[in-house]
Amino acid sequence: MIDTHCHLDGYQARGELDAVIGRAKAAGLSGLVTIGTDSQDWALYRRLAAAHPGYVWHTVGLHPCNVDERWPEALAVLDGWDDEGTPPVALGECGLDRFHLPKDPGEAERVFGWQRAAFAAQLALVKRWQCPLVVHSRGAFAECVAMIDAAEIDWRSVVFHCFVEGEAEMDVLLSRGGTGSFTGIITYKNAPNVRAALVRAGAQRTFFETDAPYLTPEPHRGKPNEPALIVHTFERAAQLLNLDVRALSEITNANARRFYRL
Repeated sequence: MIDTHCHLDGYQARGELDAVIGRAKAAGLSGLVTIGTDSQDWALYRRLAAAHPGYVWHTVGLHPCNVDERWPEALAVLDGWDDEGTPPVALGECGLDRFHLPKDPGEAERVFGWQRAAFAAQLALVKRWQCPLVVHSRGAFAECVAMIDAAEIDWRSVVFHCFVEGEAEMDVLLSRGGTGSFTGIITYKNAPNVRAALVRAGAQRTFFETDAPYLTPEPHRGKPNEPALIVHTFERAAQLLNLDVRALSEITNANARRFYRL
């Protein structure tokens, strides 16, 4: 199993990272991809990847909820980042988020305009780097798809992380060559649409993530998440896809390694 999307900065800050990685290895994980969200974690994640070669990989990206009027300054830091030290395995997470916009309509539109501009700039960076793209989309699925289409990104290198849409939206991704990544949400009672989307995608066209420390799977929901707990997501997914966990792990491990070029 590979946790294809987690956030390790909090564990590092609390001095818990070695224990978290130890539990991940004990649970059978063969690697973690720690996902960049703004300039404050990019250098940290590069150091963590260098310290754990072949087990921790990292990405860089400006999360839409971290976008403000200074976004060009933040992205300027990435100039040449793919050539320095331990290179990132993808650009992201980046995209659009309408859920967390300000309540004032005018301010919301202004912030969303910054999000669109920052996403466009990162799509241009994806084309320059010729790297995979990790998309954050919340309340803006069609808009994200339209912007990726317009940028002429190779959809085979696009994943919508924490996929929470349904079968119709999954069909949109699959028809283009892209895919979605699934979290512990598939274990929640109130997520039948997400489970249906997973079945539609099938094992060959998806992979799994924790998004730790968020979205803890059942039976640990309500507690902090960590990569080792992805086992529960794999167990539920295996039931849905009529596979055993080992077979599902082998298939999605290969998917993740191919996608991230590990």
